[in-house]
Amino acid sequence: MKASQRLLVKKSVNPANFNKGGLEKTLSAFSLTMMGVGAIVGSGIFITPGIIAAKYAGPAAMLSFVIAAVVCSLAALCYAEFSSTIPLAGSAYTYVYTVFGEFLAWILGWSLISEYLFAVSSVAVSWSSYFQNLMSGFGLKLPTFLTAAAGTAGVSGAGFNLIAFVVVLAVSLLLVGGLQESTRVNSIMVIVKILVIVLFIGVAIFFVKPANYHPFMPHGVSGLVKGASLAFYAYIGFDAVSTASEEVKNPKRNMPIGIVGSLVVASILYVAMAAVLVGVVHYSKLNVGDPVAYALAVIHQNWAAGIVSLGAVVGMTTVLIVMLYGGTRLLFAISRDGLLPKVFRTVSPHTKVPVKSTWIFGIIASVFAAVIPLDKIAELVNIGTLFAFAMVSIGVVFLRRHETLQQINSSFKVPFYPVLPVVSFLACVYLMLNLQAFTWHMFGIWLVIGIVIYFAYSYRHSRIRAGLRAKESKS
Repeated sequence: MKASQRLLVKKSVNPANFNKGGLEKTLSAFSLTMMGVGAIVGSGIFITPGIIAAKYAGPAAMLSFVIAAVVCSLAALCYAEFSSTIPLAGSAYTYVYTVFGEFLAWILGWSLISEYLFAVSSVAVSWSSYFQNLMSGFGLKLPTFLTAAAGTAGVSGAGFNLIAFVVVLAVSLLLVGGLQESTRVNSIMVIVKILVIVLFIGVAIFFVKPANYHPFMPHGVSGLVKGASLAFYAYIGFDAVSTASEEVKNPKRNMPIGIVGSLVVASILYVAMAAVLVGVVHYSKLNVGDPVAYALAVIHQNWAAGIVSLGAVVGMTTVLIVMLYGGTRLLFAISRDGLLPKVFRTVSPHTKVPVKSTWIFGIIASVFAAVIPLDKIAELVNIGTLFAFAMVSIGVVFLRRHETLQQINSSFKVPFYPVLPVVSFLACVYLMLNLQAFTWHMFGIWLVIGIVIYFAYSYRHSRIRAGLRAKESKS
């Protein structure tokens, strides 16, 4: 076999092995939807609507979220078909391994590791900021050195973000206790978060001024599209639901419901939040760090501001749970294929959870959150996700042509095939090309590190390649 063929060797999929992964099947459609909403609706819903309105779209910010939701839904449909056809841990990594081959799967998997790792770290830093604001309301403050990472803008004398470090470890502890317990806590927090958002909308809607909606699109269509590009990243997180395929009771039915359902719920919440926010406060005044709390202050409803801040902390906690969960299941899937050391695929016989993988991932993310400023660790999240979306979208075309997978009765098919998968692929590539040059540079460095690891370890330890070598030696 040629070297190029060895790099692109594909993972064979045997439907008989779908229930033999070692992970416990405990998740329902409801718990999957709560996972998706927990990942998508985080701190962003309390921040991004104001920024998009003030800087780009004006009162049309609500439409920016609609456009972003449409683009994101295309990728969600592609994920839904893959997850109902191949209900295995690993999400996009496993899908690409099946239809494109090992090397591209490794590149994608390595990119997704950056998404989950840096997403957990960046959200932990934001969680720390909100929590410290709540503490200050009770007169409690940490020493400056322990409030943020060294180099954090506006915080001189900072050196170590203690709260960010601790919260990631706490979530790791929750996850190693068992998936069923973790999802129960996540579902409760998601419901609390939704109630807080509904509270704001219910209070603020009575103070909406129709005059604030004029002009509706002050920066024209270009501002609307730019706002949609930023709004797209607010939806990042639903793909983490697909990493749970192997732990779902009825994946063919529940995976599409969880993925699409979470996106629909999140879209409604984002659009409603944006519509009410720009109606209460003129869009030009919303370029602040806490636009929701600011709006409540403007209408003299300060009693609700503290509740909203608490809701933001709860919201970010659910993001931490889901993204940390997704990262550990990704490491589990890659390790099971031999591309990472076996420590990442060791499952506890009691909880059926990859405990060592969870702690390793959690400790690394907690250290990053504690010592690296937020503006640095957030750079890799978006590009890794868009790369995954693009590969999964175009991968549906190859999925339909796969000889073995054609025999599987998938419960969900992307409508208007092949137009929608191709449009989704092009939309994701377009958004990638509009990212900052610095993000591309960082992504390039991350990929170089990944390629070195692949040829130094993964290529020689690949279980699929070991099987091929065994067959060749016999022949």
